[in-house]
Amino acid sequence: MKRSVAPALAGILLSVAVALPVAAQSQQVNVYTGRHYQTDERLYSGFTQATGIRLNRIEGNEDEIIERIRNEGANSPADVMITVDIARLWRAEQAGLFAALKSPVLEQRIPANLRDPAGNWFGFSTRARVLAYAKDRVQPAEVANYEDLAAPTMKGRICARSSGNVYMLSLLASIVAAKGEAEAESWARAVAGNLARPPKGGDIDQIKAVAAGECDVAITNTYYFVRLMKSSKADEREVAAKMAISFPNQANRGTHVNVSGGGMVKTAPDKEAARKFLEYLSSDAAQKYFADGNNEWPVTEIKLDNAELLSLGQFKADTVSVAQLGRNQPIAQAIYNRVGWK
Repeated sequence: MKRSVAPALAGILLSVAVALPVAAQSQQVNVYTGRHYQTDERLYSGFTQATGIRLNRIEGNEDEIIERIRNEGANSPADVMITVDIARLWRAEQAGLFAALKSPVLEQRIPANLRDPAGNWFGFSTRARVLAYAKDRVQPAEVANYEDLAAPTMKGRICARSSGNVYMLSLLASIVAAKGEAEAESWARAVAGNLARPPKGGDIDQIKAVAAGECDVAITNTYYFVRLMKSSKADEREVAAKMAISFPNQANRGTHVNVSGGGMVKTAPDKEAARKFLEYLSSDAAQKYFADGNNEWPVTEIKLDNAELLSLGQFKADTVSVAQLGRNQPIAQAIYNRVGWK
């Protein structure tokens, strides 16, 4: 969707810095980000503390950020763009916003399936798209695979987001990668017919609908469920307590995972600072911020302190390249349109 974004983003330039020598403060990196998590404050300040480089950021809706960088053109101050979901990284890549970055650090730290083969973007955290179900109404065997959602016994029992949501697009893109377009369309048509209500709201709304008895199974990202588990509100913790999580397809390809990631902007004024920031995001310290702060899984092997996230247990993740999921985005949207998934 093309529209002017200058008014929407005006006045939200933020900076993160700590007490450092004047010489150190002379360096800076400008980050345009679609991540809106308060816990990321420690991520940004940690970079400044580790490198002495001042970090300025602009926050906004992902589509707004992409459009803003395009409109700014060669004069854009953006050094790095950060966003969530491969769908948005793919859109930014297709818009020609990223510059290929050759970094031995990133190539060593980040698994090949979680980064662009050409170095245009890198995944720095992962989130699994799982099935949250009512423990008193659903047997685990009923939701062992994504394919189970298409069963006739699931009629009127599923809550899910709209087809235009990037998380749903990427899930279907993974099914296209695993099963082919024809089988993916059959799955989408059957699941659309099994929905308990027209798609509405976000992932937490789907989870709460299950707890309220409107449906039995919700399709959700793991970090939303953990957010409810850790909530300061007793009623939200009770929602999570009524439910269990299924990591689908453990006996075959594994559970679909997506990334939060970013890349260096092609017109970056300070490419060296951009490289340092992106490499910092793969460091052990930054990876712990992703996991312990926002309930995401790190892309590197580190020890976590997030008891609620760890309580979900280990699982087998689908190792398909997320770059392929990006390429499958238009196919996924076309399928949803054909089957009438709103």
